[in-house]
Amino acid sequence: MLLEISGLTKKFGGLQALSDFNVRLEEGSATALIGPNGSGKTTAFNLASGFYKPTSGTIRFGGQDIRALKPHEITALGMARTFQNIRLWQDMTVLDNIRISQHHRLGYSIWDCFLWTRRFRRQEREIDRYAYEMLECMGLMDYAHEYPRNLPYGLQRRVEIARAMSVRPRLLLLDEPAAGLNSADVGDLIQLIRWLRTEFKDLTIWMIEHQMRVVMSLCSSIKVIDFGRTIAEGPPEAIQSDPNVIKAYLGDENI
Repeated sequence: MLLEISGLTKKFGGLQALSDFNVRLEEGSATALIGPNGSGKTTAFNLASGFYKPTSGTIRFGGQDIRALKPHEITALGMARTFQNIRLWQDMTVLDNIRISQHHRLGYSIWDCFLWTRRFRRQEREIDRYAYEMLECMGLMDYAHEYPRNLPYGLQRRVEIARAMSVRPRLLLLDEPAAGLNSADVGDLIQLIRWLRTEFKDLTIWMIEHQMRVVMSLCSSIKVIDFGRTIAEGPPEAIQSDPNVIKAYLGDENI
């Protein structure tokens, strides 16, 4: 198992946002986490990626307990994520957004930077090379020197995924990647994620998504939470007919 979460609980004062949450992600799998708004999905992502600390429970990534680690330390272990609201550096070019995401790999000191040492120049060339390779394979070369704020929303999503992938992750967390996309862009997103899974065979994907077209097309396993508690989990065909899931989304009168 690449990621193992057991008994995870998070309280904010008197509010219990997540309760006894468990998930096990196998390497190379694609799993969805779904549920109504406010059900605790993003809280689970924030706990796994180090933005929140759990009230109780365990989180193991690659066999290592990561509860005490900071987000950048977890990233260095091979976990990357995107956000529901796009968080690109809008005043930096697309290329620089990709380059800066590799900061955790830098092996030179501030003095190497000031003195323009051989080590500094060598590593900067390597960062540039990899950044351009990532832009090429993600179909973004034409926008390398463009600012994200000038790009259509669908392309901004692609840039954000490219930035996450430039970390060379073992686990990619996608928080509502289809949010705000039109039908054509959703289709492109599905094709992109399928391509990533083919190109990076060991890549594990954990996804929060409301659009069932995306979930059903990409994920072999779905976990459903409501009010911080798990109400169902299993393959897509079982989840879409589960009465607890229908009740959570549509209400008792639709059961």
